[in-house]
Amino acid sequence: MLATAGHVDHGKSTLVRALTGRDPDRLAEEKSRALTIELGFAWTRLPSGADVAFVDVPGHQRFVATTLAGLGPSAAVLFVVAADQGWQAQSSEHLAAVRALGIIDGVLAITRCDLADPERVAAVREEATGRLAAAGLSAPACEVTATTGAGLDGLRVALDDLVARMDSPDPAAPVRLWCDRSFTIAGAGTVVTGTLGAGTLRTGDRLTLLSVDHQREVVVRGLHSEDVAHDAVGPVSRVAVNLRRADPGEVGRASVLVTPGSYAVGRVLDVVLAPVDAWGEGAAAAGERPGSGRSGREAAGPPTSATLHVGTAAHQVHVRPLGLDHARLTVEVPLPWWVGDRAIVRDPGSRRLWSVRVLDVDPLPLRRRGAARRRAEELGAHDSPSDFRLRSRSAEYPVVLARLGLGDPAIGERVGEWWVDPSALEQWQKRLARHVREHHAAHPLSQGVPVSEAGHALDLPDHLR
Repeated sequence: MLATAGHVDHGKSTLVRALTGRDPDRLAEEKSRALTIELGFAWTRLPSGADVAFVDVPGHQRFVATTLAGLGPSAAVLFVVAADQGWQAQSSEHLAAVRALGIIDGVLAITRCDLADPERVAAVREEATGRLAAAGLSAPACEVTATTGAGLDGLRVALDDLVARMDSPDPAAPVRLWCDRSFTIAGAGTVVTGTLGAGTLRTGDRLTLLSVDHQREVVVRGLHSEDVAHDAVGPVSRVAVNLRRADPGEVGRASVLVTPGSYAVGRVLDVVLAPVDAWGEGAAAAGERPGSGRSGREAAGPPTSATLHVGTAAHQVHVRPLGLDHARLTVEVPLPWWVGDRAIVRDPGSRRLWSVRVLDVDPLPLRRRGAARRRAEELGAHDSPSDFRLRSRSAEYPVVLARLGLGDPAIGERVGEWWVDPSALEQWQKRLARHVREHHAAHPLSQGVPVSEAGHALDLPDHLR
């Protein structure tokens, strides 16, 4: 599953049409204006026999939210630069989004080569290749003319190579399908479409539907992929899911279908937050500690109120900085998360982007003086994610760790149904032993310390009481 990227009017849709024989522009306005406005979808079979699907995104900066919805679920990109126009403003903005989402593989297509002389084509190819490489994107370049078919065979070979080197997703993984379209079919009901990046969907599956205002169980009534009905669809696939028990009015692009109980559903996140400058070559990616030489533009953090883009969804988010490199995000609606998930924070006013990597979901409130500073120090530590979660909460259920996408902690001790941080356990044991001694000294005839009194003496954190 590849998303297109590149400046407006550089031939992304024309190239997809030439590769697949399908027009990704389906709206009358798109056809009349020769401008992609909504996400378009097409697919084809490559020479090796592998199937590849494309999400065609708008290039115009007015539709950046739609562009991010197309890039969000994609693992690789078909980056398009026109030979006659060269690198442009939205080329940089799209590359910033690609980097912010952690996409590191793809193919570079230099299009409209019939409109430029060979020297110009070579210069554009060199500049574009250099910019992509500087952003960490490995993308072999192909020179094509979509209107004549020149170079398309070589591009298909490059796409075949890309598909072959990409990691194979786990068909047994939990499903998380970010919906990009929804509609109704007479006699069938509600249908949603999306990109299945991992897991397998089957007719009859019971899923949890998370939408802006609702969370409910739905049932898969039918499945289509590439215009063919299926009983089961595995990754990576474009899929249309016919749902039972879903109200058409509550399903839209902000909706997501998940395997029940397999993700941590929450509104509050602690994250690594790093600026991604669309106009510079040295922007930091989330997870890399920025150097002291950041420009004023890069150093300025996001506004308190911004837009969070994850999967195909875009939601308002409150940003609370925690030091230079971390922040606490509060999203307007609950969403399904795993630790390590990537997202983007965008300032609609300045059009700046920040790369987000999730470190914790539903973290403890910052109520006491100095709590924000201490939390920033904790987030900057280098524990494994499981150990970090356990240290920050003293004790945790294994099922909660699984919902965060985490394994068993290396440092934990199993006590009944809990994983417990050894340092917290040692502290609680000492407190309880001291309290028992003091109790028996004061009440020598007592039969023992009541359980409720012992729990109070432990001075457990609020979330464990």
